Amino acid sequence: MGENVYEERKALGRRLRAARQTAGLTLRQVAAALDVSAGTWSAVENGQTRLTPERLAAVAVLLRADPDALTGLRAPAESPETGWRVFPPLVLDAPLAGALEAFVELGYHGASIRTIAQRAGLSVPGVYHHWPTKQHLLVALLDLTMDDLLRRARAARAEGDGPLERFRLLVECLALFHTHRRELGFIGASEMRSLDEPNRARITAARQEMQRMVDEEVIEGRRRGLMTTPLPKEAARAVVTMCTALPQWWSPSGPSSPEVVATQYVGFALEVVRVPRVDAADGTA
Repeated sequence: MGENVYEERKALGRRLRAARQTAGLTLRQVAAALDVSAGTWSAVENGQTRLTPERLAAVAVLLRADPDALTGLRAPAESPETGWRVFPPLVLDAPLAGALEAFVELGYHGASIRTIAQRAGLSVPGVYHHWPTKQHLLVALLDLTMDDLLRRARAARAEGDGPLERFRLLVECLALFHTHRRELGFIGASEMRSLDEPNRARITAARQEMQRMVDEEVIEGRRRGLMTTPLPKEAARAVVTMCTALPQWWSPSGPSSPEVVATQYVGFALEVVRVPRVDAADGTA
């Protein structure tokens, strides 16, 4: 096989892995849906096996992806730098992608480096060459999670005029992130206890910053009479917790898109903070 063909297959494999992760599917789920072995699909994602046009079309339907974008004939979705509502496929290096899949399916303590290496299509020494310990992989994934979420949340908040609108936008942002990036959101909620210090304290501080943004808008909304909850900080925490729990049940194969869920959750959040119906309808602040 020529070098160019090999590189094209590797690039296609990376795009397929990113699209699968964005769709919230495991390697085994995709393999089962396509009626191939997990080993065969792993080889496809690692550029070791040719994918027929017919199979590629089936994969695109399964992953809700653009076939031309998968093959590289069309540019992928815009970078999230262009807008906090834009979620292009998540592209991770092979060890991180393997770790993310293993942590979601097996939990941090249940996933061994050997398992991560198998999911990544690498040898155990190949993982250790770049990542000294499993803890380093977890820290990198949680740093990525919080960096991405906070960047989006700050951008969303900056668009708002007044505490009610900023609150709406923050809730929308949280709901979109925890559906579009459900795997990152899942380990962000479930694996904080697995972090060692000082990383636990640092990432906890980032989570607290996210909570504080919502707290401040609810407290100010309460002060202005735009929200009537008698417990603004408790209500704000309930709203954030509601959004961060989305990865526990939401599925891309379900009936509701991330955008539909985000709209629903904004409505739920307005009820929690007790926005008077007139304000809830017209969005005044």
